[in-house]
Amino acid sequence: MFTAIDHVVVVVSDLEAAIRNYAAAGFTVVRGGRHNIGTHNALVAFADGSYIELIAFLNPVPGHPWYAALEKGAGIVDFCMQTDDLPSDAAAMRQAGVPMGDASPMTRKRPDGYELGWLLSIPGPPFNGRVPFLIKDETPRDERVPRERSHRNGVTGLKILTIAVEDPGAASVPYARVLGRPGAPIQREELDGAGARFAVGPHAIDLVAAKSADGPLVDWIRTNGQSPCGAVLSGPASASIDPGSIGGARFSIGG
Repeated sequence: MFTAIDHVVVVVSDLEAAIRNYAAAGFTVVRGGRHNIGTHNALVAFADGSYIELIAFLNPVPGHPWYAALEKGAGIVDFCMQTDDLPSDAAAMRQAGVPMGDASPMTRKRPDGYELGWLLSIPGPPFNGRVPFLIKDETPRDERVPRERSHRNGVTGLKILTIAVEDPGAASVPYARVLGRPGAPIQREELDGAGARFAVGPHAIDLVAAKSADGPLVDWIRTNGQSPCGAVLSGPASASIDPGSIGGARFSIGG
């Protein structure tokens, strides 16, 4: 079963610039190292165990969905789910119509030379970003996630990940199949949207569709397709994050 959101993925064109921007916004950013697939990253880890992954391509990879998303602008492009049984959850998602790939190995070498390893099961198109990819650590998770988890801006974790969809009922099917329960109806007035919310451990996933023929969700899907359109972070209500200051990724801070 899904147990929590492991991390959200923010694709950036220039990792060093992203590190500077997120640090200026009050986040503690830790360089993560290089993956075996030609990317490198930096991480913003939170007290609730989740993190933001800032990831950049070392060389162009036109066929990769994250690289294609980067051509439309940096931002949240995907998310990863923790699971207590990756093979079973991947099978349940396949039964719900999602083409989940078999678990495949991936590695990352940290700047200190430590090599991390894990298995990923990744959904195929058109589900990329609409449903999570799944992870199973082969090295300790505490080595993959930085221990530096306090931030000047007071953020303590991930609260809500919002995914813009055309039909919340259809988009809910894989989540309901894995979690064994339907989503709770929600209204997101600030987005002129409505949909379903799934609580997953300390986090929530909102599948939200536009209530009218125009508005922010319609514009988002027209440009980016059905995909993550923003996230709410846990922290002081008085704090705020200007998307322009962090390269366009849409994070807000809520109580």
